[in-house]
Amino acid sequence: MHAQLLPSDGSPPITLERDITLVGRKPGLCDLVIDRSSVSKIHCILVKTDGLLFVRDLGSTNGTRVNGQRVTRGALLPGDILAFSSVKYKIHLGPDLDPSSIDESAYRTEKIPLLDKNSPLHIDSDSSQSDVRMLSDSDFLEDL
Repeated sequence: MHAQLLPSDGSPPITLERDITLVGRKPGLCDLVIDRSSVSKIHCILVKTDGLLFVRDLGSTNGTRVNGQRVTRGALLPGDILAFSSVKYKIHLGPDLDPSSIDESAYRTEKIPLLDKNSPLHIDSDSSQSDVRMLSDSDFLEDL
């Protein structure tokens, strides 16, 4: 499954390459580093599994929101707005594609430097809000 976070400020999309992505402010520990004081050092975790994307807040101070509603855990759908404190992203999900089958002339492309898989991404962004679906504990991965 191809999963991306589309920043609300128009900066380049963030592709979630790993099945488990730790999000927070602490470089060297988090896979996705968001350099904002309102984002906790270890904020939340994103999990890709069986064609789905899940989020689980890790006790962050300012919370994780899906479509404007604070959540502790839940499933994310295409078009959902995911916010780590005030930093917001639109969720994009799709099938994994063979890169040779993509007609790139149909898309706006930007040159983005490649990062080593062990290098965290550093993000500094702004955003806004919306609504959410609530899931029970049984709808989410147990004991990540």
